[in-house]
Formats: sequence, structure tokens, C-alpha cells
Amino acid sequence: MEYQLSAELTAPEDGPDLDPLQQVGVVALLDTRLSRLAGIEGPDGVEITPVEHAVHAHLGGANVSWLLDAPALVFAEDATRAVLEQLLEETELLRGWQVKHCAVTATDDQLESALAASAETGDDGVIEIDPADQLELAERRQRLLDASEYLRAFGLDAFGFTDGGDVTEQEARYVAGAVMHGVEMVTDELFGDIQLLEDEDGTAVDVEALWVMDELPQQYADQYTALFAKQLLVTTAILGYRLTQEEWTAPLCLAEALALHVVKSRAELELDLADAMPEERAAEIFAHFDDHAFADGAHEELYDVSDLDAFDSDVITWFRPDPRYNDTAGLHPYLTDED
Repeated sequence: MEYQLSAELTAPEDGPDLDPLQQVGVVALLDTRLSRLAGIEGPDGVEITPVEHAVHAHLGGANVSWLLDAPALVFAEDATRAVLEQLLEETELLRGWQVKHCAVTATDDQLESALAASAETGDDGVIEIDPADQLELAERRQRLLDASEYLRAFGLDAFGFTDGGDVTEQEARYVAGAVMHGVEMVTDELFGDIQLLEDEDGTAVDVEALWVMDELPQQYADQYTALFAKQLLVTTAILGYRLTQEEWTAPLCLAEALALHVVKSRAELELDLADAMPEERAAEIFAHFDDHAFADGAHEELYDVSDLDAFDSDVITWFRPDPRYNDTAGLHPYLTDED
């Protein structure tokens, strides 16, 4: 079964930004080492086969996209993280680098195929999890619970938890922690998108695959420039800060609502990787969160391609403060309209 790995490799924090020549060198080093891997040995001798990969460097590190053939998602993620960490350790020029974010996902089609294959072989649907994998899942869940402490803008009631209610405190904390992890993931991915857009000196339509830009309304993709991605990064930083404060005001601009929308998708991925709850259960809790977090569904209407005249076609307006909550000229100097 094939899985897509997304990994963020970061340079030492006390080092300078990578200049263009260093970025080319980093890509060459990583690409060469990854290309030499004919196979990866996972836990208990499980064989994992690399299919293809892509490496993109930026000012603070590099993004790796890796397609792998593995018998199970947990095996793929654990093994590839170990391989990347070993690669960085063995490459003298990359000493001090770290694997900050590493996640593997499977498509719905792939999961359906796996279930179909299981049915054909007479499998009763019971999946046995290795004790080591159970430990990994327990650690993931604990990280979600720990991260939930940083989300102070909402009480657990925003996730549907009430005394005697249907949502448990633990479930609410899992989702709260996943939201905070989602902010971190989107921030990392935006750095990668910015670098790719700058390399192409174009818009999202000129780049084959992007992380965050590809999850925004695609009818406006020809306006998603490197500057737009930088402005969205600033907006996401503001969003992350606001989530740690003890009061919440609905998204201060349309771009912030879109950023939170993408953060939710990353949170759903984190919950899935931790096997914290069924997908349907997470959707129910996020529905409670939406009622508390968003003033309306204006950001979702942007995805409706049937009515392109419903919103201003200039994406720069997405960064203008919502007059219902802010009467200042802008949320941040970097988000002001260009002259």
C-alpha cells in the first residue's frame, strides 16, 4: 500500500538563513542520498520500498515529499523518520539539522482498496497492533493532550464537552491539542510554499504541488503569489497567538478564517494518526468548534465555484480587517494593500 510522506527538515536555529546557493546544495545532498535508498527496513524487519521523492529547500531548511510502499501506515512513518534522522546525522554538512515534522497519510481510495483486499482473503476485520505501535499511538495522544493546554481562547465547551454531555473531556482535549498542532503544521508548510513560489517566480498555477495553497479556493490560484503566501503566513502567526490568549474574537479577516479552515484539516490528520477517535466523531466535535470559532460561513462560500461574483476577485481584500471586529486600517503592517 502506498503512502505519501511529508517531512520538514530544519537547519540549526542559531545558524543564518540559507542563501540560494546553499539551498541548491541542500537539495542536491538530500536528493542524492534518498535516490540511493533501494529499500528501508522497518520495525520487525518489515520491508518498505521508496517509490519517488521530491526535495525543496527554503531559508530555514527543506521540505521532503516521499511516496512509499509499506504494509502499514505506522511502519511507514516510524521507519522514514528514523531514516531521515540517520541521513542528517551521517551527512556532515547537515549536522545539527532536525526532523521537525514527519507525517504519512493514505488516500481514501487506498484505504478502500485495503478493505476490499481484506474482505477477499476472508479477514474478519480485526487488526492486531504491535505493542511498539500501541506505545507510539499512546505517545501521540499524550502530545495532543499536552498541546491542548496551550489553547486558551476556548473552553472545552467549544468542543462540545459539558457535564453529563455526549462529548467526553478527553475527546475535547484531543481535538483542542490537534488544533494547536495544526497551527504548527500549517506554519511549516507555508514556509515551503513560499520558497516554491519564489523559485518559480509565479503563482500557484505554475507550481505542480503546494501544501497550503492547494487547499485554498482554486479559482483564485492565479493570484496566489509568494507575497500572498507570506501574508498568509503572517496571518497564521497572528491566529496562533490569538488561540493562546484567554479571549476569542471570530476571525478578524477572511484570510484568517481560511487559515483556520486549513488548520482544522491538519488537526483532523493529527487525530487520525493518533487514532484518537473515529472520523465521524471528530466531525461532530469540529461542528461544535465551528459554531464558536467562526462568525459565519463566508470563507466556505469561497469554495463554491458556481458563484464567482459573490466575493471580490482581488485576494488582497481577504486581509482587510472585518469591520465588525476591528476599525483600524489593518491587522498588521505587512497585510496592508499594496499601493
